[in-house]
Amino acid sequence: MSKSNKSTLYRVVFSGVFAALVFVSNYISVPIPVAIGDVSRIHFGNIFCLFSGFMLGPVGGGLAAGIGSGLYDLTNPAYVASAPFTFAFKFLLAAVCGWIAHSKGSNGENQGKNIAAAVCGSLVYMILYLGKAFVEGLLLGSEMGAVVAALATKLVTSSINAAIAVAVSVPLCAVIHLVLKKVRLLDKLV
Repeated sequence: MSKSNKSTLYRVVFSGVFAALVFVSNYISVPIPVAIGDVSRIHFGNIFCLFSGFMLGPVGGGLAAGIGSGLYDLTNPAYVASAPFTFAFKFLLAAVCGWIAHSKGSNGENQGKNIAAAVCGSLVYMILYLGKAFVEGLLLGSEMGAVVAALATKLVTSSINAAIAVAVSVPLCAVIHLVLKKVRLLDKLV
């Protein structure tokens, strides 16, 4: 097998592993009821979405985050209808993170860039998620007060999720990078 084929194989395998991590980490959650009968959650899924972007870059990380999160939604009756949006929004969360973290050849190893990448990816996701919730609330005919109350709750839970994801994913990335360098797997990903 050529070096290029081996590298591709490693990237595909790592993408699958990261998609599985994203999927499983979504189950570690605390549901929070919101005003218009919807549910928001504090969960660990975004940690591994950002982590996927750091490790696999914008495309591989985006696919891992989107696939893992989308599959979670498909296995939970409360979220099945949102699965396509979740795929797209989580893809963009990790893709923005990966794009910034891998810019100018840093390959997710620059801690300053990683913090900025995690914050930017999280903000992109929050804007998309809250925008969708606002439009959904209006389309469902909810009163503006109920929509705003639901958005306020979702803003709080999304902010907590983002803070946890940034605080955990950046140092986790640094540690895993060191381990993968030691066992000579990191060079097979980039």
